[in-house]
Amino acid sequence: MRLIFAFATLVLFSSCINQRVDLIVHHAQIYTVNNEFTMAEAMAIQDGKIVAIGTNDDILKEYQSDSIVNANNAIIYPGFIDAHAHFLGYGQSLYAVDLMFVPSWEEAIERVKAFAIKHPGKGWIRGRGWDQNRFAGKQFPTNAELNILFPDRPVILERVDGHASIANDYALALAGVKAGQTIEGGQFTVQNGKLTGLLIDNAVGVIEKQVPENTKEDYKNWLTAAQENCFATGLTTITDCGLSPEDVDYLDALQKSNDLKMRLYVMLSDKPSSYTSKYFTQGGYETDRLSVKGIKVYGDGALGSRGAALLAHYSDKPGWGGFLLSSPAHFDSIAAKLINTNFQMCTHAIGDSANRVVLKVYEKYLKGKNDKRWRIEHAQILNPADFHYFAENSIIPSVQPTHATSDMYWAGDRLGAERLKGGYAFKQLLEQNNWLPLGTDFPVEEINPFKTFLAAVARQDSKGFPAGGFQMENALTREQTIRGMTIWAAKANRMEKQVGSIEIGKKADFIILDKDLMKVATDSILQVKVLKTYLNGERVF
Repeated sequence: MRLIFAFATLVLFSSCINQRVDLIVHHAQIYTVNNEFTMAEAMAIQDGKIVAIGTNDDILKEYQSDSIVNANNAIIYPGFIDAHAHFLGYGQSLYAVDLMFVPSWEEAIERVKAFAIKHPGKGWIRGRGWDQNRFAGKQFPTNAELNILFPDRPVILERVDGHASIANDYALALAGVKAGQTIEGGQFTVQNGKLTGLLIDNAVGVIEKQVPENTKEDYKNWLTAAQENCFATGLTTITDCGLSPEDVDYLDALQKSNDLKMRLYVMLSDKPSSYTSKYFTQGGYETDRLSVKGIKVYGDGALGSRGAALLAHYSDKPGWGGFLLSSPAHFDSIAAKLINTNFQMCTHAIGDSANRVVLKVYEKYLKGKNDKRWRIEHAQILNPADFHYFAENSIIPSVQPTHATSDMYWAGDRLGAERLKGGYAFKQLLEQNNWLPLGTDFPVEEINPFKTFLAAVARQDSKGFPAGGFQMENALTREQTIRGMTIWAAKANRMEKQVGSIEIGKKADFIILDKDLMKVATDSILQVKVLKTYLNGERVF
């Protein structure tokens, strides 16, 4: 890190004494996160953009404003950018049964009962967040108790990773699901000839189709609630992975009415309706706060539900290697469709088999170095022989550090010690292209960017476990992590000219913190507080 406070003040406009601007921030420790990672003391903002950066004396002498913020030596970073999340899904989860961190299925059932009392009637009960790895015995639950409690009300409870759900018999009957029914890229789990209610990957969608369509009011409630929580954590741009064109219509309308201010980069889901929508046929869509330039493709499932596609069988389930959610031919067809467009192909790939299949498809069409910025979302488990595809074809691995610290308790059981070495290999992935975008995958994980920072730098979870860090050979430095949460995340979305750093001409998205992430003790990282969040120079928190 280079501390440079005395560089000359630069302005976009002709220099003149006492030029009026919308906002002046001074007496701060500003991490610009520019190429040199330089620092400044003050900045001036006009029309939502940064017009000058420099010393306190220079900025206060050259500019005047009715809005002046004395930061009192507080720390300023560019607004955090989550490179992979589910913003709409998170908002929906705020209006469903919260099953995050439940220690047992019994506790999950109690929460569902409490929710049903608060929301009586015959409407769907939805929930999200359970994880059988937290339960005694780590066994998947069944719907037996749900069937007793809700014989005539549909219930579907989503696993934390979004790749499995439990549905009661009433919901299964509405969807016409029968024991023995099969589906590509999914499972309707059966035990003793009877459906257990456990749905894996594509099987979930069969039930979801029965849920009534969402309303404009639903979207407004979900998205404004999600926005409020995200701004409070310092997030100013979020990559929302896998939306329908109808979802985007609602997002756009709410932004235009100024109910929704969050800056969003959207990937359309790999579904027929996406390719016939105006967002795709017109070459993408872009406003001041919304960019639609990616297609989210689904390679395999999740490791926790054993849906991730592995080259060899699961260590804790002999004879089972997971599965792809579509055929390799499908991935090839999408790559062929996108290669001559400006859309990024962004493929979810967890297991080493899924990663290999997708990387080879990418290589076929990218054919070496390029600036297409096609992405592998998660790039979680890789065979050592496959890392080279990223560097040779300029493929972006988009990773989520907290997945490592959430999965570390049981990932070794799934993979075995040797195969685990190719998992959550963030430093090794960083070295491929010398940059690495970071995200959370919320609501699979919490939205908290400080947990991302801790997991990347110290490879520890919120409990400080393990003391020496998990597979520390793949830890990132603090500077790398800050870049991954700001400018590199912006670059992964082709937004690096607009956001991601505090530089002249860029949008004034920044946060003020009470402590310095570059210097704070590891055990105090999660105590860092966001004091203020600004988007386009407007204070939003």
